[in-house]
Amino acid sequence: MVYLHGGGWTLFSIDTHDRLMREYAARADIVVIGVDYSLSPESKFPRALHESVDVVRWLRQHAQDIDIDAARIAIGGDSAGANLSLATCLSLRDTGDDDAVRAMVLNYGAFDRSISDLAASRLGAPGAMLEAAEMEQFWLNYLRDATDIDNPLACPLRADVSGLPPAFLAIAELDVLAEQSVALTAKLRAAGVPAHSAIYSGASHSFLEAVSIAAVSDRALAETSQWLRDQLG
Repeated sequence: MVYLHGGGWTLFSIDTHDRLMREYAARADIVVIGVDYSLSPESKFPRALHESVDVVRWLRQHAQDIDIDAARIAIGGDSAGANLSLATCLSLRDTGDDDAVRAMVLNYGAFDRSISDLAASRLGAPGAMLEAAEMEQFWLNYLRDATDIDNPLACPLRADVSGLPPAFLAIAELDVLAEQSVALTAKLRAAGVPAHSAIYSGASHSFLEAVSIAAVSDRALAETSQWLRDQLG
């Protein structure tokens, strides 16, 4: 599994998400490859996306060299990393590599710049794990200008999602972005894409990183890892 870390395209690294990637590797019995993509605001859309696509393509070409199966590659990420994971699959599909990825893991993703007033006031108020104003700043860091908002590779909730690989969406109940994962689940299913979603009660944004102390995080990782095992055989 190619894994793309979260952090609003602005923060964090493969080091901050090392524990999370190791959990997937051990629980699903798979190789996990973290992508140290370029961060914003120094690097704007679509640079991180292009880097992510390049990683998948390189792995397919050099799979034998590093002892992995080119026919069983998944992609996954959390928050901004989930955005990049979905956009990577869209980009691969649109350039004729629709069989490059076997499965997608999309953890509490940022799939559209628009957040409803209800979500912003109830779940993204000051003091929340992820504030609506904080998320808006991340978008400003990532996008080049307002025209990128309409680009489905930047805001993939606006994309045609037909022909994408099966997806597992882990949704934190108390997350300002939860509504986007719910909407994406419905859109994937309407397009005929197998989409399994799970809403984790009481969980906030980034809850998977608390696996050492939170039972809900342990359960989400266990369920996602079992799904990955099933998808990748």
